[in-house]
Amino acid sequence: MNIPEILSPAGSFESLAAAIKAGADSIYFGVEQLNMRARSSHNFTVDEMKKVAVIAHKSDVKAYLTLNTILYEHDLTLMRKILKAAVAAKIDAVIVQDTAAMQYAQSIGLSVHASTQLSISNYEAVKFYSAFVDTVVLAREVDIKMIKIICDKVKKENLRGPAGELIKIEVFVHGALCIAQSGRCQMSLLTSNTSAQRGACLQECRKRYKVFDEETGNEMMMQNAYIMSPKDLCALPFLEELCAAGVSVFKIEGRGRQPEYVDTVTRVYKEAVEAVFGGTFTDKKVAKWTKQLRSVYNRDFCSGYYLGQLLPDLSGYSGNHATEEKIYIGEVMHYFPRPQVAEISVLANEIKKGDKITIIGTTTGVTCGKVEKIVIDGKELESSGKPAVVTIPFTARVRKHDKVYIVKEKNNACD
Repeated sequence: MNIPEILSPAGSFESLAAAIKAGADSIYFGVEQLNMRARSSHNFTVDEMKKVAVIAHKSDVKAYLTLNTILYEHDLTLMRKILKAAVAAKIDAVIVQDTAAMQYAQSIGLSVHASTQLSISNYEAVKFYSAFVDTVVLAREVDIKMIKIICDKVKKENLRGPAGELIKIEVFVHGALCIAQSGRCQMSLLTSNTSAQRGACLQECRKRYKVFDEETGNEMMMQNAYIMSPKDLCALPFLEELCAAGVSVFKIEGRGRQPEYVDTVTRVYKEAVEAVFGGTFTDKKVAKWTKQLRSVYNRDFCSGYYLGQLLPDLSGYSGNHATEEKIYIGEVMHYFPRPQVAEISVLANEIKKGDKITIIGTTTGVTCGKVEKIVIDGKELESSGKPAVVTIPFTARVRKHDKVYIVKEKNNACD
């Protein structure tokens, strides 16, 4: 049984650096508008693909391009341009749902991953797509028992993809869930003519709704007004079972989320997988990791469909349940590596001794620390005031123009 690959989202250069430094084995990112997060996250340009690949490969991390929207006739020229550029940039694979992209990628020698939007839910479907793809991202509705059956059959029949390697089975382990089957939602298209399948989801499912009986005009009694907004998936409590099922890749959702989310979630699942295979996976560690996961963006957690439940739990809450929030302070002006001191320009809000801070940058990724000392003009102070230029001890290397934030407990955090 091989250790599953941790696949993390990279919605920006900051998130890319965060994923790599947190231990991701691979990252996935979008280019231009032909991906499912075209509206909600930063998308790299065709020219930036090479830079993404170089950064990832320098750390022995694989880079996967998402080109997973449905494609109309007028999209094919751009699709071919992007995939040709991906080959030139030495991108490791492309994630697709449209067979036109699948066929073209294969024709130019680019490895293909079948997107979850294809709703591949059984071994025969995996076998069919194995003629085109090297990795299959299963439908989100497949439970652990079915996943194990599929993985076992792949090994038993020695099912291999175009690259000649055993087909890899990939599943999501953390992040947002869509109420529609494997994310194939049409609500935005119906309400605003902007298709989620074209990367333009308006998050209509995250709104509050009332349900009326048209014949009588009576409103139905609902315990939860967020009747189409599932809680986020968190597979941590049953990660051992997913590992035992034979899954090759654990995917983290979140290209539209912040770098600190990518850092924390990647770090947790990397540690958890290593604990499973090291025989040190315990309930105590799960509790610690869950607390860490709750500190960053989430809509509370559920088990999705993996445990055979009929429907994921609904969020019952608008927006973010994170137990912590970050407040912008300013930016790094200089870092002195020998004394390990950061010079910070405090622009908004003040910084105090004892504050927990996070520093985020395109190369730095995400790094955290506690303010042990504040010095202004050679004098040690309890707080900085604002505006101000301060120096603080900081062991992690940071860089000029990195953004600095205070991290505080949220008063409205949900358990």
